[in-house]
Amino acid sequence: MIRVGIVGATGYGGAELIRLLAGHPEVRIANLYSSSAEGESLEKTFPHVSGLGLPTLSPIEAKSMSVDNDVVFLATPAGVSAGLSPQLMELGGAKVIDLSGDFRLESGDAYRSWYKREPAPVEWVQKAVYGLTEWNQEQVAGASLVANPGCYPTATLLALIPMMRSGWVKPGSWIVDAKSGVSGAGRGMSMGVHYSEINESIHAYKVAKHQHTPEIEQELAKQSGVESFVQFTPHLVPMTRGILVTAYGQLEAGVSQQQAQELFEATYADKAFVRVRPAGSHPHTKEVLGSNYCDIAVHVDERTSRVVILSVIDNMVKGAAGQAIQNMNVMFQLPEKAGLPLVPVFP
Repeated sequence: MIRVGIVGATGYGGAELIRLLAGHPEVRIANLYSSSAEGESLEKTFPHVSGLGLPTLSPIEAKSMSVDNDVVFLATPAGVSAGLSPQLMELGGAKVIDLSGDFRLESGDAYRSWYKREPAPVEWVQKAVYGLTEWNQEQVAGASLVANPGCYPTATLLALIPMMRSGWVKPGSWIVDAKSGVSGAGRGMSMGVHYSEINESIHAYKVAKHQHTPEIEQELAKQSGVESFVQFTPHLVPMTRGILVTAYGQLEAGVSQQQAQELFEATYADKAFVRVRPAGSHPHTKEVLGSNYCDIAVHVDERTSRVVILSVIDNMVKGAAGQAIQNMNVMFQLPEKAGLPLVPVFP
């Protein structure tokens, strides 16, 4: 059995990791870590995990963590992993999967600019593998440190990469309109996630400033070989889970709906967690709820010569904990689907 440790067990990402890993056939949740509730039972914070026989919360101490676990998930805010992951890697033993953004950006200057904090040591950033499993599976398999992608970039990149690799979309023409449920903001209290403020309302935020923008552009360039700006605008909608990305790209002349459909179907034919919907489909976030799926539909508007791609995920699963477990499975040569629900929760 693989011994798993989870840092940040009292947050939404940690709770989702526990929910999924509790049913994983090859895993034992060996240790849970928290900087604010050490020594306590997690059931005090999350009654829904009662009866799982989980360990009490331990303090975050790198030396013991490296010995007591085979893999450590870091479900922490930005900045925490930048200091903790290098300690764990230098000690050896445990592999690390980081759910924060600390190891996603290859440029330290870009990290400073977008995250407004100092980056992780460059030598460890260079060793980290970006864990978009569908496109980096071989690299993930040999990794000791995986940077789990952001929720918005996951839904966006799975939608955009096939078209960029085809050469059918003009570089720099992408406009990405993304909408997310409130759980993406974490458990922290603020007016931005206050019920009375967000209920029966929708709003854009961090326009032209969201920290996932350089992540999308970086990985899109790496996968397609073409550097391209992406106009990315996120919105907050009054639901708990889910992301809907609507991406618009200017097509080169002559690309048909059939060509685009066939491209996506061929690209993801052997990918366990990407479901390309039939032509004319309009995926709903509800249709992937609680699952590790990304559902994609592609539409070609011949009148405007644009492609419109719809991509939906559960931001807490495929956008965070589920994708992290998918990466763990690949790192430990387990079946990619192990421990991950194949049927979404409905209704």
